[in-house]
Amino acid sequence: MLRLRQKQEVAFVSPDHVWNKDVPLIELHEVIKTYESAAGVFTALKGLDLQVDAGEFVSIIGKSGSGKSTLINMVTGIDRPTSGRVFVGGAAVHTFSEEQIAIWRGYTIGVIFQFFQLLPTLTAVENVMLPMDYSRVYTREERPERAMMLLERVGMADYAHKLPAELSGGQQQSIAIARALANDPPVITADEPTGNLDSKTAEAIIELFEQLTGNGKTILMVTHDKELAERAERTIVLADGEIVGDKGNHFLR
Repeated sequence: MLRLRQKQEVAFVSPDHVWNKDVPLIELHEVIKTYESAAGVFTALKGLDLQVDAGEFVSIIGKSGSGKSTLINMVTGIDRPTSGRVFVGGAAVHTFSEEQIAIWRGYTIGVIFQFFQLLPTLTAVENVMLPMDYSRVYTREERPERAMMLLERVGMADYAHKLPAELSGGQQQSIAIARALANDPPVITADEPTGNLDSKTAEAIIELFEQLTGNGKTILMVTHDKELAERAERTIVLADGEIVGDKGNHFLR
């Protein structure tokens, strides 16, 4: 009963939800994130403001430690701002409980991690089905067929019944991308999604991202590769926890 009540409280996460086109899909207002360690307080984000519209393909670049992954974690709810506000689809993500965030993320965000995060005891197809099993967006009968379709889309259908340990890093990343698409979320975040892929596979993944944004998905992609970043429609440059550049890539070429 608790989960049902919380689904009602986070009702906007319904798969049938229609985003308000009059406001940005993603909004960060004066977001500060600090971490405490034995060495003292480190400020990863310094009063950051950001708006991203639905259907944008945005790359985020900057040196190591500039705040790129922290920014992505604010959007996904994996981490919380020390102060400031985070809205996705009008929802105040910074106010949610941990369980509310888990429910919300299942419908709203497809997360592609830098180091895959596949469950080692599940096969490729079972890993892709996992978000569907949790959120129940698709029926039990539909899930295997959809998972296989997504594996086919990233060129991994032949490896559907392999465990992660039997696959290369690039193959695992491709499966992680298929998993992020499982519930057909409106937002995809990707932290160095091509860092472990060969050039041919990386090109295929970027083309997939371009297709997805062409169909209305919103993608935030962290990358160190400036050439890859320019494949996105917009590039945000971070330095020391602040946005120091924000340009449409037709101006960068």
